[in-house]
Amino acid sequence: MADWQWQTWQGQDFLTCDLLQPWPHGFFTRQFWPQTPETLTASLAANAAVQRVKQVHGNRVLTPADLPAEAGPRAEADGLVSVGAASPQEKRARQALWVCSADCSPVLIGDRATGRVAAVHAGWRGTAQAIVLVAVGKLQAQGSRLQDLVVAIGPAIAGEVYQVSVDVAAAVGRTLVSDAASDDEAVVRALLQSENSPLLVDEMPGKVRLDVRQANARQLEQLGLGRDQVAIAPHCTFQEPERFFSYRHTGEKQVQWSGIVSQGQLA
Repeated sequence: MADWQWQTWQGQDFLTCDLLQPWPHGFFTRQFWPQTPETLTASLAANAAVQRVKQVHGNRVLTPADLPAEAGPRAEADGLVSVGAASPQEKRARQALWVCSADCSPVLIGDRATGRVAAVHAGWRGTAQAIVLVAVGKLQAQGSRLQDLVVAIGPAIAGEVYQVSVDVAAAVGRTLVSDAASDDEAVVRALLQSENSPLLVDEMPGKVRLDVRQANARQLEQLGLGRDQVAIAPHCTFQEPERFFSYRHTGEKQVQWSGIVSQGQLA
């Protein structure tokens, strides 16, 4: 099981995961609000190029090369993948990739062979569109192998407190069941009966509880990653208001940031 540890910067705490130990990274808490990635990157690495997008709850994943010039509007996307050097002789600036969240799952990915990284904002809509798998595919297009990837899913709302409608649960569930053409109720029933289900029964008719973190972990497992390659943070944004913003809890549009910095080739 992966080990999660609290680190301190400027007298405030942020979370790290030992699966991502080779990379400077952090899942930051509400205490850092309203600091931005441009400031927070200094806690992780000096002279790294800061990259972020305008998040829109989709499954678009970009590379830094896809982003507009600094003066332009931010590109709309929900994930970023770093780009490696074209050759061993080329030197490329380290890239600090950032996503923000306030109940959705922040997902940081590292490639233990190439040093490349990805940062993904995975809410239920993005998860229903398999955004984390899209990011993995972008890494594979650059030569990454599944066996070299490690994934840390940061603090997000836990399934036991995240009530959703059956159609929302089914939209996510269709990425995990074999008969995706079934009606919503059938998809939910099948998923509730499955091992390590991301769904929990809810007392209210037409509702279930959805663990988006577990849904993303299941997608990665079905893709071929081992369970030892994926870690889920033992923290819930809804149930720990002293540490995290939760839109479901307060309705306020405030966020915490999660970031990771690319490395040179590691193996």
